[in-house]
Amino acid sequence: MTQKAFIFDLDGVIVDTAKFHYLAWKKLADDLGISFSEEDNEQLKGVSRVRSLEIILQMGKVTMTDTEKTVHLAEKNEDYLSYIATMTSDDILPDVPRVLHFLKSHNIPMALGSASKNAKQILAKVGLLEMFDAIVDGNEVSKAKPDPEVFLNAAAKLSATPANCVVFEDAIAGIQAANVAGMYSIGIGHREVLTEAKQVFKNFTEISTQFLEHLIQKTA
Repeated sequence: MTQKAFIFDLDGVIVDTAKFHYLAWKKLADDLGISFSEEDNEQLKGVSRVRSLEIILQMGKVTMTDTEKTVHLAEKNEDYLSYIATMTSDDILPDVPRVLHFLKSHNIPMALGSASKNAKQILAKVGLLEMFDAIVDGNEVSKAKPDPEVFLNAAAKLSATPANCVVFEDAIAGIQAANVAGMYSIGIGHREVLTEAKQVFKNFTEISTQFLEHLIQKTA
């Protein structure tokens, strides 16, 4: 049987840090006099930090130099880090540990593939760092999803062929990245949003042991 490998996004899949990103972006937007709502925040899902700032500036029709952008991005990240510093295992999304432990017990290689530059810190805070055999985060990639770079790098670290990789994602850009990479994409979230995923589940509570076994045994 061909060895499978599983790759997980972080935000919205393993933990819900979207609320912390929103609070940090809202504080920045408020400081700049730009109206920014939770609905507006949806536009930033799965988007890089730099692009997120550009979107907010466009919303407020505000222009600034690259130097000013760098300063504001650093401020936003400091605010975000102050929020995630309070994270515990309680911030892990429902049934994620069950799925990870099941895969671990079957010796399935697992990697994290996330745009977050704070991925290792977050995993350490919630006690899941040791569960992953490889981590590819925003510090190691130059191209944002839907470019498949992050997932291809993760597969390489696991010595897995893309066709034998299963990806869990909550953003359409991430699903597209997995599909472009030739991997099996599983969406976590809303079916009407994640239309390009091979399978969609509301969250990990809907993912049965039988389904995981099927994925492990599924031939490429």
